[in-house]
Amino acid sequence: MSIQIRFRREAEAEVIDALSWYRARGLGLAGEFRKSLDSCLKNIQSFPESHPIVHRDIRRALMKRFPYGVFYVREGDMVTVLACFHAKRDPVIWKERAQ
Repeated sequence: MSIQIRFRREAEAEVIDALSWYRARGLGLAGEFRKSLDSCLKNIQSFPESHPIVHRDIRRALMKRFPYGVFYVREGDMVTVLACFHAKRDPVIWKERAQ
């Protein structure tokens, strides 16, 4: 079974914001962030049940090198990314997306 990944609008906006922030800092950080995110998503796609449940049925996969977590739910052969969230942000925001 091939797992498909889709992003909620809010999660997509968070990725765009993070890329913009890292791009403004230069040094190729936006590209490194993108690579780290892609690697995290491939891991989720290959092993969706391997990441810990952090709230109800929401799982969190941590990105390497960057202080971000990818919060997602699995529904059959579909993974829905609810948030790509900086570790310092208030978790109430992504928890509300589970409603």
